[in-house]
Amino acid sequence: MSIQEHVNTVKETIAAAARAAGRDPGEITLCAATKVQTDDTIRQAIAAGIAVCGENRVQELTAHLAAGAYAGAQVHFIGHLQTNKVKQVVGKAALIHSVDSQRLLQAIGSQAGKLGLVQDILLEVNIAGEESKGGCTPQEAEELAALAEGMDHVRLRGLMAIPPVSPEPGANRPFFAAMRQLFVDIKGKMAHNQDDMDCLSMGMSGDYADAIAEGSTLVRVGTALFGPRPPMTKQ
Repeated sequence: MSIQEHVNTVKETIAAAARAAGRDPGEITLCAATKVQTDDTIRQAIAAGIAVCGENRVQELTAHLAAGAYAGAQVHFIGHLQTNKVKQVVGKAALIHSVDSQRLLQAIGSQAGKLGLVQDILLEVNIAGEESKGGCTPQEAEELAALAEGMDHVRLRGLMAIPPVSPEPGANRPFFAAMRQLFVDIKGKMAHNQDDMDCLSMGMSGDYADAIAEGSTLVRVGTALFGPRPPMTKQ
């Protein structure tokens, strides 16, 4: 299948999952996870109707931006972000999905302040408590949300999660449901900026239909669009 056919199939699946949940398909954003993809492949995806690209690695983000590969689409940063690489991402990615510590949050706010802009962010929550993954605890997410709300150069847009990989259909629905409840709880506690909280980023190639059923507003899809990833090189 061509990239166009893959994009069409994924969009149809998103629409069907949304309708099955009684939701408007237009509420769901498809973010193409472009990890290790070439400039040309990214351009093909955008030509096929992809409006949002998500990059995992700072080095690739920088290279694709320099090549103009994301032209015609918005770019998000969806991978782990080290504080020493914040300068390479703030102001370049429309949305940073992976904020999981006070140190990183403050570094982003500081850099955004220097640039005179407001950086949109999501808090990454390790909803399953996996030691091998990044992300904050639900309690830490509530604390970070309160901190972010008081910052001038950061706009908290919502939450992101990467549940465990499971071959069992529906296995991650409890985690997605827990994320939805956490999203509602945090939004309800915000004093001033509730309207900014509009993004629940969860669901990947193997489980995005389940994520939509549980309230996801943004799915990050790579393999279902591009096929299995080629081997990665070290960053």
